[in-house]
Amino acid sequence: MASKDVLESVYEKITNEEDARACKAIDESACKEVPGNFIKLIIAQFFTNLGDAMINPKITLPWILNSIGAPVYLLSWLVPIRESGSLLPQLAIASFIRKLPLRKWVWIVGSILQSISVVLIGLIAMTMQGAVAGWLVIACLVVFSLARGLSSVASKDVLGKTIPKTQRGQVTGWSASVAGLVTVGIAIVMLLSALTSFEGNAYVYGVCLMGAAIFWLLGALVYSRVVEFSGEVDGGKNGFKEALKQLSLLKTDKAFRQFVITRSLFLCTALSAPFYVVLAQHTLGNNMWVLAMFIGASGLASLVSAPFWGKFSDRSSRKVMMAACLFSSLIGLVLFVVSWLVPSLLDSVLLLPVLYFLVTIAHQGVRVGRKTYLVNLADGNKRTSYVAVSNTMIGFILLLMSFIGALTQFISLEGLILVFSGMAIVGVLMALRLPEV
Repeated sequence: MASKDVLESVYEKITNEEDARACKAIDESACKEVPGNFIKLIIAQFFTNLGDAMINPKITLPWILNSIGAPVYLLSWLVPIRESGSLLPQLAIASFIRKLPLRKWVWIVGSILQSISVVLIGLIAMTMQGAVAGWLVIACLVVFSLARGLSSVASKDVLGKTIPKTQRGQVTGWSASVAGLVTVGIAIVMLLSALTSFEGNAYVYGVCLMGAAIFWLLGALVYSRVVEFSGEVDGGKNGFKEALKQLSLLKTDKAFRQFVITRSLFLCTALSAPFYVVLAQHTLGNNMWVLAMFIGASGLASLVSAPFWGKFSDRSSRKVMMAACLFSSLIGLVLFVVSWLVPSLLDSVLLLPVLYFLVTIAHQGVRVGRKTYLVNLADGNKRTSYVAVSNTMIGFILLLMSFIGALTQFISLEGLILVFSGMAIVGVLMALRLPEV
């Protein structure tokens, strides 16, 4: 009883609402469990975000592949496999989940599978070398990504069943903020390592990954304590046919179709970010302290901005997406103008990390806003279908948009960032047509 009182006290301080239990779109029985579920969901997502920071496909995995002597061409597959692998199969996953009255266990299974995958990657890094080791890491990453797909579909459905509309954005925002604090800590450790000339190796990275695997297990343990009541089920149907049938939502549901198109254009805020890092490598060098600055900037941006975006999303997630995406576009425009008029400023130690910090703040807003918008757009099993169809389409589109990077053969990195900024502005214009939810 005492622990329940503590959870309610923390919940009330975080949400800061006069009627903290005023529930919308969830059952009355679920309403009574909101304070405890609110805190448990934040803690569970914190652990998985902490694990994700340790197995970053833009940082940690490339280092591991290089350290074990894997072919260089495998590096370009890391981010697409990590992201698209968890998105593409979600129609089939959703068809399975719709048959289950309780769906938190799907999230838990996904988290356990991610932990096992990370352990295997750590073992490979510690014991193997060469192309075979590299391909085995890719195979483990495929399993990891598919497991993330299980957790992704289930998490949004559980969130919609257990947390009121006015507080869902804060769950995502606060968990991302805490994860940002941890990322800042990782950046500080890296910076100190660079200053002391400490150099890691494949064995050290493997040990760290095996240690990080425990975070997904801790997340699963906390998530198992979430109080979820039985919801709608849609069993007894052919899973594959039912999955294909869900694609018709793009034709029949105008609001959902507009959201998918808008979200596709908003991908530009994420796709442009790595090119700020590449540009810094060209101008500042490939030293560890440069990398640490960007990791720190990313973590600090999540830490300071995610709670704000979460609170803002609970008022209007549509406006959050628009404001954040427009902000990202303006930053890209500033970078292009600076490189055009005063290119010497790019050699400044702080300019590119600061711009990256601002871009990450903008991307965090887009991310929190679109998650909250999608959860609020529908109720019951329709929410599961929305998540699955949206993520499946985004998986395909993400693979297609990755080819935009080939433009660097014809234009500068700054020009490519400007192209992404222009596409993002089109996304803002599309968002004007979205209904408020």
